[in-house]
Amino acid sequence: MDTTNNPSFKIAIIGLGYVGLPLAVEFSKQYDVLGFDINESRVAELSAGKDRTQEANLDELNSVIAAKANGLEYGLSFSYDTNALANYNVFIVTVPTPIDQFKSPDLTPLLKASEMLGKILKPGDFVIYESTVYPGCTEEDCVPVLEKFSGLKFNKDFFVGYSPERINPGDKLNTLTKIKKVTSGSTPEAAEIVDQLYKSIIVAGTHKAPSLKVAEASKAIENAQRDVNISFVNELSLIFDRIGIDTNDVIEAASTKWNFLKYKPGLVGGHCIGVDPYYLAHKAQALGYHPQVILSGRRVNDQMGAFVADKVVKLMIQKDMKIKNSDAIIMGITFKENCPDVRNTRVVDIYHELKNFGLNVLIYDPLADAKEVEHEYNVKVLNKLPENMRFDAIVVAVAHTEFLNFDYSSIRKPNSVIYDTKACLDRESVDGRL
Repeated sequence: MDTTNNPSFKIAIIGLGYVGLPLAVEFSKQYDVLGFDINESRVAELSAGKDRTQEANLDELNSVIAAKANGLEYGLSFSYDTNALANYNVFIVTVPTPIDQFKSPDLTPLLKASEMLGKILKPGDFVIYESTVYPGCTEEDCVPVLEKFSGLKFNKDFFVGYSPERINPGDKLNTLTKIKKVTSGSTPEAAEIVDQLYKSIIVAGTHKAPSLKVAEASKAIENAQRDVNISFVNELSLIFDRIGIDTNDVIEAASTKWNFLKYKPGLVGGHCIGVDPYYLAHKAQALGYHPQVILSGRRVNDQMGAFVADKVVKLMIQKDMKIKNSDAIIMGITFKENCPDVRNTRVVDIYHELKNFGLNVLIYDPLADAKEVEHEYNVKVLNKLPENMRFDAIVVAVAHTEFLNFDYSSIRKPNSVIYDTKACLDRESVDGRL
């Protein structure tokens, strides 16, 4: 079935964050699309053609909004009213799937979205999940909720698909349409419809997985693989620090071999790599297998913030600096460079550890939403540097372009420590780096 420009497909995107918004904009170039979010301020912001995540092309966003407003068969509108969903027949769920304080999967947003959709689901409708989950979650956790609240029969009255998101926040080169998309469906016929639907917008093409579970698992191992690889070089960094050699020098030497994988040490945060391995581990443990490699990699990566703080304090001691009530500044709090995304940022680990040592710590990030950071982490962030203030310790935690060209002499004291977690500055200008 060719879905290209098929007016019978009316698509609602559930969740308008880093994943949902680009998807809504792209589909709305061909289809009638509703962007739905329970956050009224987010809906108001997008309706006005603005985007705090900086993921959307604003010209494209305003173009598809205008198309819908002008009564065309395609275009984009927004709503937080569940009644508006009743007019649509394809629902793509892109809500967060975080972990809780015990590092277990928190399916609350996903199950609430499923309950909401179940109440408006009609015969013939499709529900496609993009949120990262463990293998089996769609059929074992989400479908029963859809059936319960709709009164409809799965694979008879309605169908589901799973197509894992591959959005890379802040990446303006590898955008949605340029990344190959994995698709799947609950029946062979449903799988073909889901695949053709995505194929109509994904220039890079699609890969139709043989089952929902395979598609779910593919996403989980994408990020678990990166997590394990990074944990290996992070562990090397812990070892080489004791030996007294620079990890980056070792990596540069080793990477002269053609098949060496050139991963770099660092903080591992974000909504994917620092979270998804726990979903895979949860499923394995539920089946009686206790994963060793996956969880050991997580343990290594989770301690890197404390290691950085400890190293900064040791460098200060080597310079005979007073630790208690010294002034420190952390440059950056987002989980990656040139992006306002602060989800699961591990920079806060450095902050808390330095505070525990008795330092006065400020965080400066011109891109982060200060209100969001305070709400999520109970930490204050400055979007502007304090005037005429100099610091005993400076930690470059994020490689924002602004920080690469920054004049650090303007904020450092004569004897202060500069620590570079990203190995992004001239090594002669810093006292230590990961």
